[in-house]
Amino acid sequence: MRLLRLGTRGSPLARTQSEWVARRLGELQPGLRVELVIIRTSGDRFSTQINSGLKPPDPYGGDAALSAKGETARSEDGGPLAAANVKAMFVKEIESALLKGKVDLAVHSSKDLPADLAPGLCIAAYPERELPFDVFLGQEGAVRWTGLRRGAVIGTASLRRGLQLAQFRPDLRFVPIRGNVHTRVRKMRAGEADGVILAAAGLRRLGLEDLIQEVLSPEVVVPAPGQGALAVEAASERTDILAFLSRLDHGPTRIAVETERALMHKVGGGCATPLGAFAALDGDRLFLRVFGSDPKGLRPLRLSGRSGLSAAERDFMVDDLAGRLLKGIKV
Repeated sequence: MRLLRLGTRGSPLARTQSEWVARRLGELQPGLRVELVIIRTSGDRFSTQINSGLKPPDPYGGDAALSAKGETARSEDGGPLAAANVKAMFVKEIESALLKGKVDLAVHSSKDLPADLAPGLCIAAYPERELPFDVFLGQEGAVRWTGLRRGAVIGTASLRRGLQLAQFRPDLRFVPIRGNVHTRVRKMRAGEADGVILAAAGLRRLGLEDLIQEVLSPEVVVPAPGQGALAVEAASERTDILAFLSRLDHGPTRIAVETERALMHKVGGGCATPLGAFAALDGDRLFLRVFGSDPKGLRPLRLSGRSGLSAAERDFMVDDLAGRLLKGIKV
């Protein structure tokens, strides 16, 4: 094996993540050449339309701010794209290239993968997870989000984040700020918000960790399923590729992410439900923390559970938590 074609989106973060995987593969097999194949997805095209002036729906209900009651909130973590199955929009063309043999592997942010992969594909490796939590970035002088003035504006297009923060600070206003990491920070500094909430992993991978002012614990904001982990996808029939890529796999990360994704699958994929799930290993036990709400944000619910590490024990815990969550939020 002398050449591998790696399919990736063209965003700065996607390229950075894919280049990291390419370097790791080169270390595993000196002399191997990994060629990045940039694939423009339908999600990228939709995002370009938004940035060109097409006004998307507001995940917080138009001009109304998200309140603790959440009367007007009506979108999922992906904001306005959720109604069009946001996660599939950003992977469909890449998965098609894998199935057609145009690329040998693909690298995704695990949190951006839909609950179900395309038939014929699998996750060959989950490299060791980055910091999985959300973080606060504020205007100069704003050290912690809890110290913001009353009525301050937080920029996030994620209803999952907004609903959870509103439970602690119902006075805050939440507005959708979109774009890549640099764009969101620039908009915040231009005065569109007093602070923004972003994923720690993306900032760290881009070398922007110095911008982080506060890491939000999962007791405050439960991360999205798979957040902070990369997923290396390949065709199930390519046993040679799978065997090689398995050397990148990190067992504890796979257990945690597969558990979080199993919960996402049970709840229904997340398109209409703001969902957070974070699994952490503690010796031979697994702790799973969950947040969910109805699509309007009227019934936010936090749950947690513990299990052993076997697939059967984890499945039992996931079934229990998913059932309790769906019953509690009445989706």
